[in-house]
Amino acid sequence: MSEAKKVDWPSWLPIRPELSDLIPYGAPQITGVTALNTNENPFKVPAAVVEKMLLALPKVLENLNRYPDRDAVELRSKLAEYINQSTNSKFTMQNLWAANGSNEILQTLMLACGGRGALGFIPSYSVHPLIAKATGTKWVSGERNSDFELELASALKQVETLKPGLTFITTPNNPTGTCTPLSEIEALAKATLAIDGLLIVDEAYQEFSSELSAATLITKYPNIVVVRTMSKAFAFAGARVGYAIADPAMIQAALVTRLPYHLSSATQALALTALSCADLLLAEVDALIAERIRVAAELEKLGFAVIPSSANFLLFGGFSEEAHKTWKSLVGEGVLIRDVGLAGYLRVTIGLPAENDQFLAAIAAHRP
Repeated sequence: MSEAKKVDWPSWLPIRPELSDLIPYGAPQITGVTALNTNENPFKVPAAVVEKMLLALPKVLENLNRYPDRDAVELRSKLAEYINQSTNSKFTMQNLWAANGSNEILQTLMLACGGRGALGFIPSYSVHPLIAKATGTKWVSGERNSDFELELASALKQVETLKPGLTFITTPNNPTGTCTPLSEIEALAKATLAIDGLLIVDEAYQEFSSELSAATLITKYPNIVVVRTMSKAFAFAGARVGYAIADPAMIQAALVTRLPYHLSSATQALALTALSCADLLLAEVDALIAERIRVAAELEKLGFAVIPSSANFLLFGGFSEEAHKTWKSLVGEGVLIRDVGLAGYLRVTIGLPAENDQFLAAIAAHRP
């Protein structure tokens, strides 16, 4: 989680004043530990998929002197097919935009449509306000309930009063794992449409959830933009592919502020191969959900309070000491989880069964 603090920048560096108190976003990177802190998919890409990717690369390598397809037409078309299968929709390439991770999508949306500011409900994905600050987008933090659920009436009132150009909702939410029901998303879509604003629904963990995607509402509410990633469910974090599903007009607006040739030929080729092997890559999702349920039950047996999760991680609290002290102790025991900055809580990514067992054995010493 990125933090604000005083930084002693050299006098000759003309950093923008509003950025001078920020440090780069990122989780701790520690070697020699079991890393369960960045919500990665712990399963390696299957050998059969790797083989197909290797077969796709020679053509790419032979043409590295040429720019990639600027508009990623084939990739966007295949992403539309993938979304149509899971949502029973009829999206086309014009409804999709692919970028260098979902964070580039978020940044591009703020550059294109952030003139009236942005509203989000915390705790949520901490990169949202960080990108807002970096792009000069005024950010307002709305609050969630004590159980981290959205207070819909309050949220609707803030939309009506503030009239932001962008309203963000993350579901399943990060770092809590909680879901916002589709009925509440629809209410937010209606409220934001009434003020000519966009509703950005960040669905980075959607494949781990049983809730219907907000993409099913786009035909009725063209102001909805659904942001997804291939990093999590597809075990594709190292490739950096995110995408947006939206009305064609919104996709065109995003293209205005995108960087030229921002998605490399290699990335597009690998992503196309991954999508062609979607069934194989997504086969591990059910296994991770089963492990999530098991780890949650074991944490509760130990006396911890576990927030219900629809993602590939768990937020839990009820420590016998200050949460950050527990985090440091776990690192010393060879297990790296995440201190997300919520008082009394830590977050653990669901790993392989053996990794989860190691975590459970370590955390047992810190039971309430």
